[in-house]
Amino acid sequence: MPSDEYILETQGLTKAFKGFVAVDRVDLQVRRGDIHALIGPNGAGKTTFFNLLTKFLQPTRGAIHYRGIDITRDTPARTARRGIVRSFQISAVFPHMTVLENVRAGLQRGLGTSFHFWKPGLSLHGLHERALQLLTEVDLQNFADELAANLPYGRKRALELATTLALEPDLMLLDEPTQGMGHEDVGRVTELIKKVSTGRTILMVEHNMKVVSSIADRITVLQRGAVIADGPYAEVSRDPQVVEAYMGAAAGAQAALQGAH
Repeated sequence: MPSDEYILETQGLTKAFKGFVAVDRVDLQVRRGDIHALIGPNGAGKTTFFNLLTKFLQPTRGAIHYRGIDITRDTPARTARRGIVRSFQISAVFPHMTVLENVRAGLQRGLGTSFHFWKPGLSLHGLHERALQLLTEVDLQNFADELAANLPYGRKRALELATTLALEPDLMLLDEPTQGMGHEDVGRVTELIKKVSTGRTILMVEHNMKVVSSIADRITVLQRGAVIADGPYAEVSRDPQVVEAYMGAAAGAQAALQGAH
């Protein structure tokens, strides 16, 4: 029976493709208000699991409960309306719009008027103040009038975070938020994730163990589609199965696990 303590729970969630089991009987519990990291070697099933949560794929077996409601057979749109928002779903940045216009478009979508492109620009003025608040939340207030195409990569990811926040999600699914970033941008975006997590729940797929160790309240480790460990970072990083999984995936991964403090 789903618990009030957890905003999201999966029971026996499984996805098979022509005999290949990509997600194998995953039981996951995401506590309200936590930053929960989903990690594992390449091919562990993390992306497939995210696709099941957001209904881009339907499970072969198992169930997904959100806020105690069975959402296993919801459509992607209905899932998003419930308050589950995945970063890349809604945060494709419009390169030839300004930073402010991008966030305002996200707010407009949240109001259900996203396709009313013929409306006069003045009708969006009411969204201006809220858009500026969101830009301040992700430290982009000084870039409001800059074209999105001109932003450095790390700032673009911050803009994606702002457009995600524009939909007022209760559960944010962040898919590799620091991928491809330099050290400085990784640090900045990590701090932003911590900052915007206040009053929200975040489930994130992330390869950077330093990021995971610094902000995740709980970690679930997948290998070959199955959960091999679950708990706080200090506990999970010492788990022999986890160390073996990473050592099998790449040389030096043990050092990454043990040294990310």
